[in-house]
Amino acid sequence: MSWTLGTSLDDFRAQAGGFLAAHPAENTVLLTIMDRLAARGPDYYGAGVPVFGWWRGEPDGPVEGAFLQTPPFVPRLGLMPERAAAELAAELAGARAGFTEFAGIAGGVAAVRAFGEAWAGATGAAGTVRANERLYRLGELTGPPGPPAGRARLAGAADRALLIRWFEEFAVEAGVLVPDVAMVVDDRTAAGQLHLWEDAGRPVAVAGASAVVAGMSRIGPVYTPREARGRGYGSGVTAAASAAALAAGAAEVLLYADLSNPTSNSIYRRIGYRPVEDCLELAFGD
Repeated sequence: MSWTLGTSLDDFRAQAGGFLAAHPAENTVLLTIMDRLAARGPDYYGAGVPVFGWWRGEPDGPVEGAFLQTPPFVPRLGLMPERAAAELAAELAGARAGFTEFAGIAGGVAAVRAFGEAWAGATGAAGTVRANERLYRLGELTGPPGPPAGRARLAGAADRALLIRWFEEFAVEAGVLVPDVAMVVDDRTAAGQLHLWEDAGRPVAVAGASAVVAGMSRIGPVYTPREARGRGYGSGVTAAASAAALAAGAAEVLLYADLSNPTSNSIYRRIGYRPVEDCLELAFGD
């Protein structure tokens, strides 16, 4: 039972790529990050050096767990047994893992809690819950029960200033870090991944659909500005982005919803999304 840690994306893909692709829902974040790093380089998410790891339950056995970190973001745990998560905490707390620093951990609830307990035991730093999310998988896509006025369209270059503002507002509301909003908007617009809902020719909501990786596409962000909420626009644009992901060849369409927001969770269930697992982010220290 051991972890292998390193900073080579090529090694990570060679060793853990098959495992990640075999469990695309539970490893959705790792797959998406790996794909973007491969396309845009190691500094896509920030100036820090990405760190990768994979776990084998037996020395010559298959990979059964994986994680990665792209500083300044906290490490993200993929699918793994709880014992692997506990061993990773001990590994990262040790002197040998001095090449990575972080202030929290995120992933599936069971693995994150096992990591947090082991981390507290090794360092004395107990984790506090920063975010609770639920991962959903699309079953049969259905339209919103009360279709909103308007229609969906792809975002274009003319929408850039609006999208940058909306992404910034979303980041503040959701409490997420986006180091270079303009770059993200430009990249995703050029790739045809951002969908707008228009009412009377005016954009009123946005939803992203990631590139299809290992048969998986993930919806997000989904954002409606405050002045346009309560009219079904979020449902309409999420359904449109989901349909686009299916048309692009995704066998699994996924999304995360904040469990503190019952409205969004209800919306996603009504258009065909079903729970996969609950996820957690813990913060260590201040």
